[in-house]
Amino acid sequence: MLLLDIGVLAERSGVPASTLRYYEEIGLIRSVARHGLRRQFDAEALTQLALISLGKTAGFSLEEIRGMFGKDGSADLPRTALHQRADQIERQIRELTTLRNALRHVAECPAEQHMECPKFRRLLRLASPPPKPRRAPRREG
Repeated sequence: MLLLDIGVLAERSGVPASTLRYYEEIGLIRSVARHGLRRQFDAEALTQLALISLGKTAGFSLEEIRGMFGKDGSADLPRTALHQRADQIERQIRELTTLRNALRHVAECPAEQHMECPKFRRLLRLASPPPKPRRAPRREG
C-alpha cells in the first residue's frame, strides 16, 4: 500500500498540512500510520480531500461534509441533500444573473437619469426583497 507523508499529501492536494491535521482532528480524514512524528495517509486521502473541496465549494459545512463519509472513510453521499443544494445554487445563479444584467444595463443605459429608464426601474423591483407582511396593531384590553 502506498503511503503518503503529510507533506507529500499537502503538496499533491494543495491543502496545507495544518488543515490536514485539523481535518484529521475532526474526523474528515484519517492517518493510517506514522513515520517518526509525521503522519502517513493512504492514497484514498487524495480522493477524500477532493470530495471535501467540492463540498466546501458547494457551500456545505465541514460538519455536513463529515456526514458524507462512512466510518471507513468511503463516500456515502446523501442524494436528497445534494439535490437541495443544487436547487439552492440554481436560485443563486438566477439572482446573480439578474444582478449582472442590472449592472450591465446601468453601465450602458442611454437614459440621462437612470431612474427615468423603465428597464432600470423594472430591474430594481426584481432585485428588491419582497416586502415583509405588516402586523396588525395589538389591542390592549
